[in-house]
Amino acid sequence: QVQLAESGGGLVQAGGSLRLSCASSGRTFNRYAMGWFRQAPGKEREFVAVISWTGGRTYYGDSVKGRFTISRDNAKNTVYLQMNSLKPEDTAVYYCAADDSYNTIIAGTCDYWGQGTQVTVSS
Repeated sequence: QVQLAESGGGLVQAGGSLRLSCASSGRTFNRYAMGWFRQAPGKEREFVAVISWTGGRTYYGDSVKGRFTISRDNAKNTVYLQMNSLKPEDTAVYYCAADDSYNTIIAGTCDYWGQGTQVTVSS
């Protein structure tokens, strides 16, 4: 149904910004809620953000509220994660996810996942 490919990860200094992209080749992309998760070495996978298929609803994990913004451009089949005021503790592999349920994405049991992109924030 949906194939996801993240890009935009890299090395950035603390306090800097980075924008991740998730491109979808799925025909029904505009009907899916989309989200971002991250996982640092030795830590559990953490919910980051979710956006409804229309873009009308968003929700963020407590650790990124006020710093990260999720958005989508359905015409381009792309979801974005704008990350500002980055901290070393934001270092992780970031995964894009998709599901037809907004709440299922928050729960972390999404139907579709990307391969992940590494984000490293230096002190």
